[in-house]
Amino acid sequence: MFKHILIPTDGSPLSTQALEKALDFARESNAKVTVLAVIEPLQVFTVYPVGMDIAYAEYEQRSNEQADGILADAKAVAAQRDLECEAVKIQNVDPAGCIVKTAEKHGCDAIVMASHGRSGFKAFMLGSVTMKVLAGSKIPVLVYR
Repeated sequence: MFKHILIPTDGSPLSTQALEKALDFARESNAKVTVLAVIEPLQVFTVYPVGMDIAYAEYEQRSNEQADGILADAKAVAAQRDLECEAVKIQNVDPAGCIVKTAEKHGCDAIVMASHGRSGFKAFMLGSVTMKVLAGSKIPVLVYR
């Protein structure tokens, strides 16, 4: 079946459930696992940029700490299942594109991720990372809802 599964996660409850199900699936399939956390850089447009360097530094520190915690938790859950797990953290303005490129770069043959199910105006305006991954991926994408 699948030999290497990419599991993108943001640490949300649904994403954590998807991670656990994906790890169970990987164990049953005897597949390698790569867990990915994508950090979106802070993007602020202001007429008065005074002090923004402090805000950027604070955001970067906190988002990196949060991503490190998410990945450490994922590795611990994988270890409970006797799975080898590589953790990858990337900063990128395009999470969906980053997920697809990371899967290609690491030779993954499947992506398993959560769907956060935006609807209505938010889905129309912002789109969905999951939908963009589905549209851009050349490998199978399993979506946990």
